[in-house]
Amino acid sequence: MDEKLQQFRESINNIDAALVFMLAERFKVTQAVGEYKAKNNLPPADAGREQEQIARLRQLASDANLDPEFSEKFLRFIIDEVIRHHERIKAEAD
Repeated sequence: MDEKLQQFRESINNIDAALVFMLAERFKVTQAVGEYKAKNNLPPADAGREQEQIARLRQLASDANLDPEFSEKFLRFIIDEVIRHHERIKAEAD
């Protein structure tokens, strides 16, 4: 294989690994948030917070020359998964 292509692929692999570990850490924190919400009888979803996060991420994406639409879809996927986790935690607490 071409050496330059191999270097690109190694960089991509490293970035993918970092993304996975960062997502794992994010979900550890959101798990704790879900437990806190369940104990304090707070709703699993917070539409205001979601909108703030989406706007913030869209701006970050724009600043980084990344498509804001893509970043919003990516964050929406994560938010939806977090809400499912929070709903499950709440159901288990009831």
